[in-house]
Amino acid sequence: MSDPVVESMAEVRSHLADVIDRARREGTPTIITRRGKQEVVVIDIQEYQRLGEIAENAEEVWLNRLADEAESEGTQGSVSPEELAALLRAQQD
Repeated sequence: MSDPVVESMAEVRSHLADVIDRARREGTPTIITRRGKQEVVVIDIQEYQRLGEIAENAEEVWLNRLADEAESEGTQGSVSPEELAALLRAQQD
């Protein structure tokens, strides 16, 4: 992925098709700002899917590591499935 282009919402409005084409053909993301604050990124759908897979794999590795640690510690300090679900939800927020 190449370095992103940073553009304001007003700039992007005038040439959205170009922003999309740049993401698809060149793999160049565009960071869109609003009132000087970075708000969203336009990326190619394949890159989006790739990043989603990386996130899922990282979560699986993390959960496996937690399970391994819990198993090695025995039952002391263990949490119930409900507590684990609450911890996961809190981490996602």
